[in-house]
Amino acid sequence: MTEFLMIIRDIILPIFIVMAIGFVLQKKFKMDISTLSKLNIYFVVPAFIFVKLYSTEFSIGILGTVVSFFITYIILLYLISVITAKLLGLDKGKKTTFSNSILFFNSGNYGVPVNDLVFKSDPFAMSIQVIVLTLQNIFTFSYGIFSLQSVHAGKWKAMLGYFKMPVLYAMLAGMVLNAINISIPSFIWVPANYIADAMIALALLTLGAQVARIQFKSGLSSVYSSIIVRLMIGPILALFIIWVFRLDGITAQALFIASVMPTSVNSVVIAEEYKNHPEFAAQAVLFSTVISAFTVSMVIYLSNLLF
Repeated sequence: MTEFLMIIRDIILPIFIVMAIGFVLQKKFKMDISTLSKLNIYFVVPAFIFVKLYSTEFSIGILGTVVSFFITYIILLYLISVITAKLLGLDKGKKTTFSNSILFFNSGNYGVPVNDLVFKSDPFAMSIQVIVLTLQNIFTFSYGIFSLQSVHAGKWKAMLGYFKMPVLYAMLAGMVLNAINISIPSFIWVPANYIADAMIALALLTLGAQVARIQFKSGLSSVYSSIIVRLMIGPILALFIIWVFRLDGITAQALFIASVMPTSVNSVVIAEEYKNHPEFAAQAVLFSTVISAFTVSMVIYLSNLLF
């Protein structure tokens, strides 16, 4: 119990303090969330991904492992979400948003700070989280758009727009330059590190501000079901995949912890864009983020015992 409380104090509480600051600032000053989001997507996240992947020693093998884990995890989660939605009797539109609330998890502005604190800025552990973050972004803005607007005339334009975003290219550049061992000039490397260092604080501030703007209505049975699958069944599935793949050590710990992150705010963004039950998506984000304080702490505690 003492170790569990220490995890809450030393890992979860610092994260929620910065989120709370973002929440209060949003309530007081009504900050432009769109601008904050763009700063994350186009400024700090690409630099963070590039710096971490370039400066970390990892093999193609670990990339393959993380990709294989991610694909298997998403497929199993999708099957469970579809079955659960059918049992709940949700209509077609809400089924999609329900599934998205489970499949899209906050591996960026929540997962990265947790990884950083749990593994004490270990570059190898962070590289695993960065790969998960990049895969999650690619998945969200490809499948996410298709799932809500599969017959929409502009779906290809929307998907192609993602490939104009710098996150994917930051990942590729970091990995390629790392692999061929090219030295980066200091006039590029120094500012890249300055920007990367701002990522965690800005990401948590933005998450707090986004949560402050969420509005929700009554009718929470489907929200509770989403939270149970995302925060409880999700880690159990991850543990099963880790066992099947025979993973251990930091790799197993990092992937296990990554699996318990709460619902991503991007699920709300996409639901709002296509007017498909955005109020449900908002409730899922809010409640899963709050409850994750306990579930993330529990998974971190278990990861120390199991691996």
